[in-house]
Amino acid sequence: MDLKTATALRRLRLVSGPEAISFLLLLVCSVLKRTTDFNAVPAMGMIHGVLFVLYVIFWADAWNRAKWPLKTAALYFVLSVLPTGGFFAERRLKREAETAVIASRARREGVVGA
Repeated sequence: MDLKTATALRRLRLVSGPEAISFLLLLVCSVLKRTTDFNAVPAMGMIHGVLFVLYVIFWADAWNRAKWPLKTAALYFVLSVLPTGGFFAERRLKREAETAVIASRARREGVVGA
């Protein structure tokens, strides 16, 4: 894995957690708006919208650089629209990056033909 691909995956990983948290907070704010006088939906909606757009941009960049099959790319996109999906995406991306680093080191040292 080259440096640009690793950076794209890292950016996607770093935005997936805050995006998931903002989605959950937006849901809580929506419930509070209906049940109390508290209305933070406009502010939380804007924050979540910005994070979601960043997630989609970083997802497209990671898909392009990592050369994911359509199934993997679709999984990461579906995880972005589920309330807690960003947490699962972050964990999976972390595992994928660790595996790529191990394979890269093994190739560089000539241990395996990985």
